[in-house]
Amino acid sequence: MRKMDEMEISISLKAIKWAWAYTFLFLAIWVIYNYIQTRTFGLAFFLLITQNLVLIAIQSFFKWKLVKDEK
Repeated sequence: MRKMDEMEISISLKAIKWAWAYTFLFLAIWVIYNYIQTRTFGLAFFLLITQNLVLIAIQSFFKWKLVKDEK
């Protein structure tokens, strides 16, 4: 397997962002629909929250690591 060039990396990152946005929107609609129907939060809500917590945690970690490596 070869390393991706800058254009391939850019395309891949854009695809990942769109896939994340689709998943987020789908889960948000599912959570709202489920809450209206049952007045409870189900597995979709848990997945929606944890997905975003993981995203924030990983972004924070890499930013912290980048700042630490620059010093």
